[in-house]
Amino acid sequence: MNKFLTERNLTIINFIIVLYFVLIYSLNFYKVDFVLIGVFRELLTIPFMIAQLVFLFFGIKFLITEDKRNSLTTVSVIILAFCTVITIGSFF
Repeated sequence: MNKFLTERNLTIINFIIVLYFVLIYSLNFYKVDFVLIGVFRELLTIPFMIAQLVFLFFGIKFLITEDKRNSLTTVSVIILAFCTVITIGSFF
């Protein structure tokens, strides 16, 4: 897992997860309602929510353990944390 989870890969994965939830919010805001989009939204939301929590944990662990880190990685972890708070907060 260490070879796969490099700083670059962590940053890309974090931004993909955030982009997915921004896309879901945008589709809901503009009331885009196609059947195929709804199918993919239903299939991918729970795996992306689990990935959101897992990669937030890995990102925080990475920021704590690494001495040299890119500022883009730090920004991606902060944005992912903000997105996680909003996503989980939307249930309550």
